[in-house]
Amino acid sequence: MRMLNRLKRVIVESYVGAIALGYLLAQSLLHFVGIFSWPVARWISRGEYREIVPHASAVVGFSFRDALPELVNFLVSLIVWYVLLRWLYFKPLEGEKAEPRLNTEQSG
Repeated sequence: MRMLNRLKRVIVESYVGAIALGYLLAQSLLHFVGIFSWPVARWISRGEYREIVPHASAVVGFSFRDALPELVNFLVSLIVWYVLLRWLYFKPLEGEKAEPRLNTEQSG
C-alpha cells in the first residue's frame, strides 16, 4: 500500500498523471467518434467490394454490429479514465491535510 502511495505522489507531482489522463480521454473520444464512423466506412467498403466481385455473398445492408468494438473500446477506456482520475486527484495525497481557508473579509 505504501508503494502505491509513493507512486501516486510521483505521478501527481510530476504532472505525468494529468498528461496521461488527457491522452486517455482523447482516445476515448476518438472511440466515441468511431462508434458512428466505423459502420459507415464498413458499409462503403462492402459496396465497393460488391462492385469488384459481382457474386459476393457479403452483407449488403447497413449494420450497427460494426460499431460494437468501438463501443466496447469507448466504455472501457472511459471507465479506466474515471477510475484513474478518482484515484489520482479526488483523494488528497497522504500527508496532505485540507487546510481551512481564511476569510479575507473577516480578517481585514
